[in-house]
Amino acid sequence: MVAPGTAPVFRPEDELSTLLSCDYITIMDAPGNLQAVGSWLRDNHSVEILQFEAVAGGCINRTGRLTLSNGRRLFVKYQTKTPADFFAAEAHGLGCLRQATDLRVPAVVHADREFLLLEDLGSGARVGDFWTRLGEGLAQLHRDKHTEFGLERDNYCGLTRQHNPTVRDGFDFFARHRLDELADRARQTGLLENRDRRRLEILAATLRDWLPEQPPVLIHGDLWSGNVHCDGRGNPALIDPACYRGWAEAELAMTTLFGGFPESFYQAYEAASAIDPGWRERAPLYNLYHLLNHLLLFGGGYLAQIRSVLSQYV
Repeated sequence: MVAPGTAPVFRPEDELSTLLSCDYITIMDAPGNLQAVGSWLRDNHSVEILQFEAVAGGCINRTGRLTLSNGRRLFVKYQTKTPADFFAAEAHGLGCLRQATDLRVPAVVHADREFLLLEDLGSGARVGDFWTRLGEGLAQLHRDKHTEFGLERDNYCGLTRQHNPTVRDGFDFFARHRLDELADRARQTGLLENRDRRRLEILAATLRDWLPEQPPVLIHGDLWSGNVHCDGRGNPALIDPACYRGWAEAELAMTTLFGGFPESFYQAYEAASAIDPGWRERAPLYNLYHLLNHLLLFGGGYLAQIRSVLSQYV
């Protein structure tokens, strides 16, 4: 945990001794595209990969579980075509979350150019109060207030670079670095028409007419059901973050975008926080950022949703 307003600092190397310690046993080289992972483990911790078990679910990276020659298991994400700082940015976000929440978040073992090694949380069945504990845990994460929006580094939401300059004005931050930047990219690539871009520009300039003042809090940044994991003991865990210090209402809005979470999650969050119950009415506006991102990542199928939201405000 960190004091309110303090930028969290994480040191994944502090956890390596418990994750990787054992005597050296040579069995086999890493298979196929995992050779870089195998070389790093061999060179830095004198362990070998015995088995790789692919895990489905990611739309950007290949993922799987590694069984090592010391008996330990790790989780790996790997990809050769991502930006050079892609996995380092994710590792930083995971470290920030681990410092700031009591919810489970996988420890970072190592972030490299082509792969990310993580603690393996296992995978199990949700226990009865899974969503209640997630709601309470997210409310606890959002309880620590900060003085500036943004983050100490840029990162990615999906494969889209997410700029996180530190500023004190949340309306300016969301307008410029969440709506305008993505709208400009979409217009330049022909995914938005001029009239759509103009309406987004007007909305970004009038956010104060639609949204309340809110302090910056650390948010996961890409919180939908696919990024909520159930660990081996049935506990909720946060994975695949796109962290920054932003609005709690924007975090909750994202949870509603692709089907939503069970109502027990929202009841638990609202009971454990001072969130304005009117956040649900404002959710579509916040979610314009993610709809624009999906437009950039996956194409014009999201344009109708963007126009539908815009019609409510402009």
